[in-house]
Amino acid sequence: MPGLTIGDTVPNLELDSTHGKIRIHDYVGNGYVILFSHPGDFTPVCTTELAAMANYAKEFEKRGVKLLGISCDDVQSHKEWTKDIEAYKPGSKVTYPIMADPDRSAIKQLNMVDPDEKDAEGQLPSRTLHIVGPDKKVKLSFLYPSCTGRNMDEVVRAVDSLLTAAKHKVATPANWNPGECVVIAPGVSDDEAKKMFPQGFETADLPSKKGYLRFTKV
Repeated sequence: MPGLTIGDTVPNLELDSTHGKIRIHDYVGNGYVILFSHPGDFTPVCTTELAAMANYAKEFEKRGVKLLGISCDDVQSHKEWTKDIEAYKPGSKVTYPIMADPDRSAIKQLNMVDPDEKDAEGQLPSRTLHIVGPDKKVKLSFLYPSCTGRNMDEVVRAVDSLLTAAKHKVATPANWNPGECVVIAPGVSDDEAKKMFPQGFETADLPSKKGYLRFTKV
């Protein structure tokens, strides 16, 4: 199984979906896409996750990020399952496409297989989420076992971090949220930092006195 990970180009697969045929690179276009997999239709945790994604769709849309789901069942099954998802959370509309992978070949190419979860047809998808950038490369991945549902607030926070880092050439510290201080990359000298961040920056006073932990606002 290919070990698709951060920095790798996502395979340009063409698959059937609830919105018709989708070629992944065309769908990404010049923006960002959250590509996420689910072990199967009509399963409990997956139903709660897709409903949560539907609830968060506008938050991702505000950030210019599109959603793209994939499950190993066929399109007709996805469409029937969508009725359950929307009924579970009234007011939630699944506006994003869900790709079909009935022969389970796509999940292997996308590194979305749970080695411990199998049915009569073979291995099932894990709960994998890739954030794909305009260059069609994986920028961030979450990998959960089938028993553990994802935290959508953390997905939003991770998207905000990626977009902030890409725009300002910075990094975000632990537990960062938009509006809080970011850190300046070690490869940026203090003189360069003064030009890049005219608002100024603060250097943490650490025992090593190396001055590598510098905070600024963007």
